Amino acid sequence: MRAGALPAPRIPVDFDGENQMGITGTAYRIVLLLHILCAIIGFGAVLLNGIYGREAKKRPGPGGLAIAEANYTVSSIAKYFIYAVFVLGLALVGMSDKIWEFSQTWIWLAVILYIIGIGVSHGALFPSARRMKALAAEMVAAGPPPADAPPGPPPQAAEMGQIEKKLGAASAFLDVLLVVIIVLMIWKPGA
Repeated sequence: MRAGALPAPRIPVDFDGENQMGITGTAYRIVLLLHILCAIIGFGAVLLNGIYGREAKKRPGPGGLAIAEANYTVSSIAKYFIYAVFVLGLALVGMSDKIWEFSQTWIWLAVILYIIGIGVSHGALFPSARRMKALAAEMVAAGPPPADAPPGPPPQAAEMGQIEKKLGAASAFLDVLLVVIIVLMIWKPGA
């Protein structure tokens, strides 16, 4: 080696002497594992949010509020795993030694659908869930209605009904979007 020259990079090999780069490499497989684990944790945590909402509605008062708050907290944590799914997916494309490319239909379409899903989540789902939780907290803090209160539900109930419809529609849309993205990941059209 001549003076001042850097040594050639060492290509990692496994115990059989095989190249560990690309989709068969250890690094790729570790990132793939993390990608799948983040998908399971992130999407799994939010996929059944509607059930939590229904159970909270069945238990008005502090019990329902506790369910709603717990669900909101779990969903708030899950979103970071969902963000990681995207970042790790991009890393997998970059680590694939051009086996996967952004020009392939399944990749660019999944990216677009993911971005749409994040937009719907931030534009409709998260604000609605926050407002629903705040209204439930207001109802619990108000306590039972006074004896001279007009009959019927509290004033927050009407707004909660509207928000519930919005949450249901956004959640259903995001569930379908997730299934489409999973189909793209499995069948890989345009690969």
